[in-house]
Amino acid sequence: MTNIIVVLPKLDDAKGIKNVLVRGGFQVTGVCTTGAQAISLADGLNDGIVICSYKLMDMVYSDIYECLPAGFEMLLMASAHLLSECEGSGIVCLSMPLKVGDLLSTVGMMAEGIERRRRKAKMKPKVRNAEEEAAIKEAKELLMGRNHLSEEEAHRYLQKCSMDSGTNMVETAFMVLSMMKM
Repeated sequence: MTNIIVVLPKLDDAKGIKNVLVRGGFQVTGVCTTGAQAISLADGLNDGIVICSYKLMDMVYSDIYECLPAGFEMLLMASAHLLSECEGSGIVCLSMPLKVGDLLSTVGMMAEGIERRRRKAKMKPKVRNAEEEAAIKEAKELLMGRNHLSEEEAHRYLQKCSMDSGTNMVETAFMVLSMMKM
């Protein structure tokens, strides 16, 4: 689920956009009337989309964009002549008056991009620190010495034990070390 924050100067307008998005199958995390509220709400989340207008009571869209956490994207809704100044800034724009289909398809496209980045980040191998690497190496060496395994076999054994027990490889290595050193 992608976090969506709607921030517009008029609360009724923001609630209207929220209702359109909810009817379109999206879940809206929050509705705000100021940039400060939107930034505060976004700070508690990992990623998402902020849908806002050009100018709010306390700041303009570019101020909000600069303060958003790294995983957030912005959808700016403004008149065509105001949108020309944000070209090349990485902000997705929709011109007013707004068409419901355009809003839903644009938010859908942005949400898919965020989900794709999440999946890609999960697929990245986790970086281990020196202590964790040393534990894995020591566990493999113990297995190789006591059970006469090759390094590859010891590694596979740790992987299998890790999967069977539902723990990560580092925890498994520490378990093997604690059991075999008794």
